Amino acid sequence: MYVFLRPVRLLLLALLAQSTPRQMSLGMALGVLIGLVPKGNLLAISLGILLAMLRVNLGIAASAAVATTFASVYLDPVSDIVGARVLAHPSLQSFWTQLYNTPLMPWTDFNNSVVMGSFLIGLALILPVHWLSRPVFAEYIAVVGVHARRWRLARILLGAEWADRLGSVE
Repeated sequence: MYVFLRPVRLLLLALLAQSTPRQMSLGMALGVLIGLVPKGNLLAISLGILLAMLRVNLGIAASAAVATTFASVYLDPVSDIVGARVLAHPSLQSFWTQLYNTPLMPWTDFNNSVVMGSFLIGLALILPVHWLSRPVFAEYIAVVGVHARRWRLARILLGAEWADRLGSVE
């Protein structure tokens, strides 16, 4: 039974962690970027490593990445058009050739129009998602976080009651 409660507990910890609205909104923005980029290439792995290196809320980033991954399938035709235009631009042809001849760069799949378009759309969405979600998370911390900590299920899953009991034994 505890095996099934562990993911719920981890999700609660991620959402109720002592994160600032800035960390939460940056996690959301990076999660959207990672969710848009097709997986299975060095670019997606590099973005995941970057996410792990930064001080952002990983729970919100992971939730945003999963949600955006499911939605990105419907955005692929637009990503293909954007990526094809950028990759076929005449003034960038020599740059793409040099980049492709650089070690490890072909593994990023930057020469795939869907990967390039998705990456560029994700980069363009980072600031708007950050700016729009920051006030939402500021309100979220003030209202939902306080109420959720009072819920008996949340307190049990987070171990607050056990900590209170152990603290009162001393």
